[in-house]
Amino acid sequence: MLTPEMLKGHLDAIVLAALEAGPAHGYAIIETIKQRSAGTFDLPEGTVYPALHRLEQAGLLSSAWTTPPSGRKRRVYSLTRTGTAALGERRKAWGRFSQAVDTALGPVLGGGRA
Repeated sequence: MLTPEMLKGHLDAIVLAALEAGPAHGYAIIETIKQRSAGTFDLPEGTVYPALHRLEQAGLLSSAWTTPPSGRKRRVYSLTRTGTAALGERRKAWGRFSQAVDTALGPVLGGGRA
């Protein structure tokens, strides 16, 4: 079972990855995260929008207001070069972390403790 605590520390990387394919507005980002996680991360707006603002303040995202043909004004977020680099670094760190967790949670080989 996944808990909100498990997402802490990883939300920013997940949001950055959701924008890797191109600019998107908040709701589309939420839907991308939900789809890419096969429904595991069905995040509320109150979780994602603060992360978007935090990432923009850190220079990892930029945003602009647009008015699509539907007429509803939306803020569209894009990765910056710094954001793309940060995503690459976070992926490397995640790889090391997940491998360490897999190893730590794996079965004990050689008969256990002495």
